[in-house]
Amino acid sequence: MRHGFFTRQGGVSLGPHSSLNCGASTGDQADAVRENRARVAGNLGVMATNLVTAKQVHGISVGLVTGPWTEGALPEHDALVTNLPGVAIGVLTADCAPIVLADLAAGVVAVAHAGWRGALAGVIEATVATMERLRARPDRTVAVVGPTIAQPSYEVGPEFHETFVTTDQASAPFFTVSPRDETRFLFDLAEYCGARLIRTGLRRIEVLEIDTLADPHRFFSHRRSTLAADAACGRQISAIVLASEGQQVQRPPPPAGGICRQAVALPGAGGPEYGPATFPAHPTPPFFPGVRWL
Repeated sequence: MRHGFFTRQGGVSLGPHSSLNCGASTGDQADAVRENRARVAGNLGVMATNLVTAKQVHGISVGLVTGPWTEGALPEHDALVTNLPGVAIGVLTADCAPIVLADLAAGVVAVAHAGWRGALAGVIEATVATMERLRARPDRTVAVVGPTIAQPSYEVGPEFHETFVTTDQASAPFFTVSPRDETRFLFDLAEYCGARLIRTGLRRIEVLEIDTLADPHRFFSHRRSTLAADAACGRQISAIVLASEGQQVQRPPPPAGGICRQAVALPGAGGPEYGPATFPAHPTPPFFPGVRWL
């Protein structure tokens, strides 16, 4: 199994989409997006046509991927699940939480795009339920919540807060009063997603404490672009793939700064364990070189 939370670096896009923009509906040049996706696919060890993403609509629909999708209109899903080796599944984000999940004993992996709407509506639970249809088990499943807008950067109004706590009373601890305006709140989306994962029965969960809004050098951020009155904003990709049996993948080194965090399955005495990916030397180390599996 290989997975990566890719940054905005290492691609060919220009301007506000610079440079590893993988979102085709962001106003970027189509050829640039195709090249960027090909680079991501190559690093994951698959062909570009085997990197599957969907049209994300901030909902709870989960797509079961049984093979590469043909060109044309993408189906609307905010999570993807597969047990097919050699097909990478990914989600696009620019502040929302990307979540990757894996039950290697069952040979099932998943990705989810969890913005506040999807997280509140149940996209995480829907993803885990779809994995269970393929014989994955929550007690064996590992999940990682990737780079997202962090609580200090995520100020929301009283209507937002009321919607959340009315719909899900357990969400109250993930809000704090804004130090800037006591009528407003700061929301912790990443930890809220972690809590929703725990509700599904998962126990091996990691939340990366990486703020997309606060790091314009490495991440696209929709809120940052909006605050700057910039209509254009790219999307970084997070993806996961099951390796084919016996497959030996020769991957190119990641572009400098182009991977936020990546891990691979390593043989362990009690079954697969996880550790940091090892890459050939390159100018800049990965942004998040450490791996902390719980």
